[in-house]
Amino acid sequence: MASRWAKTGATVLFSGGAAWAACSISLALSDEHTPRWIHDRLPSRAEQLRRLSQGSAATPYDVLIIGGGATGTGCAVDAVTRGLRTAMVEREDFAAGTSSRSTKLVHGGVRYLEKAFKNLDFGQFKLVFEALHERNVLLRNVPYLSQSLPIMMPCYNWYEPAYFWAGLRAYDIIAGSAGLEWCRYLTPSQSMSRFPTLAEHRRDGKSLKGAIVYHDGQFNDSRLAVVLACTAAAAGATVLNHAEATRLIKNEEGRVVGATVKDLLTGRDTHVYARTIINAAGPFSDEVRQLSQPDAPKMIMPSSGVHVTLPDYYSPEAVGMIVPKTKDGRVVFMLPWLEQTIAGTTDSSSDITMRPQPTEEEVQFILDAISDYLTVKVRRSDVKSAWSGIRPLALDPNAADTASASRDHIVTVDPDGLITVTGGKWTTYRLMAQDAIDRAVAEGKLFADQCSTTSLKLIGSDGFYPALFTEVAQNYVVPHRPGAIDTRVAKYLVASYGDRAADVTHIAEQRKLGKRIVRGYPILEAEVIYAVHHEYCETPEDFVARRTRLAFLDKLACEQALPKVVELMAGEKGWSRRRAARELQRALDFLKTFDAPLDGPPPL
Repeated sequence: MASRWAKTGATVLFSGGAAWAACSISLALSDEHTPRWIHDRLPSRAEQLRRLSQGSAATPYDVLIIGGGATGTGCAVDAVTRGLRTAMVEREDFAAGTSSRSTKLVHGGVRYLEKAFKNLDFGQFKLVFEALHERNVLLRNVPYLSQSLPIMMPCYNWYEPAYFWAGLRAYDIIAGSAGLEWCRYLTPSQSMSRFPTLAEHRRDGKSLKGAIVYHDGQFNDSRLAVVLACTAAAAGATVLNHAEATRLIKNEEGRVVGATVKDLLTGRDTHVYARTIINAAGPFSDEVRQLSQPDAPKMIMPSSGVHVTLPDYYSPEAVGMIVPKTKDGRVVFMLPWLEQTIAGTTDSSSDITMRPQPTEEEVQFILDAISDYLTVKVRRSDVKSAWSGIRPLALDPNAADTASASRDHIVTVDPDGLITVTGGKWTTYRLMAQDAIDRAVAEGKLFADQCSTTSLKLIGSDGFYPALFTEVAQNYVVPHRPGAIDTRVAKYLVASYGDRAADVTHIAEQRKLGKRIVRGYPILEAEVIYAVHHEYCETPEDFVARRTRLAFLDKLACEQALPKVVELMAGEKGWSRRRAARELQRALDFLKTFDAPLDGPPPL
């Protein structure tokens, strides 16, 4: 029997193969026939750990997913909403690696389109077309975490306005009905009016010839991964962070039939069996494959992307800028994000490590690249945070460097039955998940519904509307100051939690936790409590880096906030003073990776 959403009653039954699972949540169907999430309570982590042990050899899961980043959480949502009995494990936190360290763009890939035209590469055209379609799906399904962003491409050579306009108009045409707004040309005066810090003259003496403005999407990457994990849990999936697959289990025929999973918080090992195993470990996909085949050929070509956070005055509030070609041919973006400015480049060679850290050379490269286009004095002391992420590019044996490697994703099955999905990017996470689960259904001969994630509203989206922040502000009551909450805080909460923002303010009211966690940022103390009980937040790092984005926005402010974060978490989790001190020190060590090291290698 395939899965069905229950329109009435409190229990939804899922079936995959011969396995059954029950999820005690209330669901209803919206006008678009997509699930509307009513019940707010998710299974606790302890309950999820207990459920994980129920994936025995006699009653295996249909799908076990290793990796909880963009692809892994996407796979979990896709699988469970098809009616498959689903488990997902992540050895750190959801989106702890690459998926929290992106450029925060939902895009089709302007530079891929340029390569497609120059090389007459149909594969690149297909990649751009698919990504532009998925861009629209993401913006529609999680509107509070994403929005359209105009991006300016300044022109300093006489031929650039026509050249860039033609390319970006083709970009809009390919998007078709999924397009946002048509690109357009701005005169030099219009360009500087729209982007006040844009330089009229570059250091090489060339003057501004105008700019082309096009539109792409922007989003909050790790918040989306957390929402995906919680949506999967609400639909009945077993999801567990801080749980590492340490060994793959094989049957007598040499087929992978499960994994030994170690809960890193308790040290407990659990043997988990499944009909199909999906490796969605991103940069660490080869590491997972080698658990089964130590000599398995590598599939991953790591590419480092480094970004810095600068004060908000570096860029306008709602306009980004792209430098299409730096001195060494790389692309640099400068984008407004969460009331700050992030600038970054891509495609540097990298080693694969759990905690990548930018080098001073990379930070200086970004600052030098953007300084040529700005009137504001670009200072190293203005860097509030810096981070590095490792992109798991699918390896092309003929590629000379990472810049020429394909950005398309790959779904492959090893001789032992292990399914690996890798490559791609955040924008196409849903399509990657769909392809991976399609393959799992075929390989495991599973009985499942068709994919429905193109129209699946994620948690927080169903009751969202653009003016929701006004409702949150008006309904928030503080004993010592009745009436409206600060508008900035209300907008921030809605942009982070969607229609669940009122749940955060309710905690603030009931427990008198409406104070900001640190001066200068709208993050409330109540969010720590919400994250612990509703978003599987297990460590201070989880909170400052993935539930909120403070580590990425301001390293110093994050250091100042951490003692209060630890205090609140310790109270909720019953930590001893020794445990709290250990968690605080671990978080402070983690923060050291958000800047270039003074000397020596980055901490592990």
